[in-house]
Amino acid sequence: MNGVELFLLGRTLMKIGEEAMPAPRGGPAGGTRAILIVLSDIVGHPGSAIGEIAERTGLPQSQVSTAVARLRKTGSVVAEPDPDDRRRSLVRKADEDSDRVAEVRSTTIDAALTAALDGSDHLAEVTDALAVLARHLGPESLTHLRTP
Repeated sequence: MNGVELFLLGRTLMKIGEEAMPAPRGGPAGGTRAILIVLSDIVGHPGSAIGEIAERTGLPQSQVSTAVARLRKTGSVVAEPDPDDRRRSLVRKADEDSDRVAEVRSTTIDAALTAALDGSDHLAEVTDALAVLARHLGPESLTHLRTP
């Protein structure tokens, strides 16, 4: 496998993951990828300002603001005034898991993965392979890569 193949596999896995996510209740659909990217950054860098999140993720500041607003609405994150600059808000993961977080965590990937595999009999094999990858390549693995 080369870097391009790995990148394309990662993109396919992201799309399967997005498909497996339950649709938000009472809110607009779409934007799942940006929300997950922003949430991942907030978890890794608690107490960050919107501009800092935008800089790290490469997303436009408006998209980060929209994602943070949706995450706040679901109770996944909280924003508090920056004590050094009251014009800014600092965002962090909520202390308690929201109902939305519990819903997302309890939803399996089986249906989306089965659809992606076109109903083949490889669901268990692929699920096991993903579990191995997740065990060895969690989000903390990114800290070992070179940074720009």
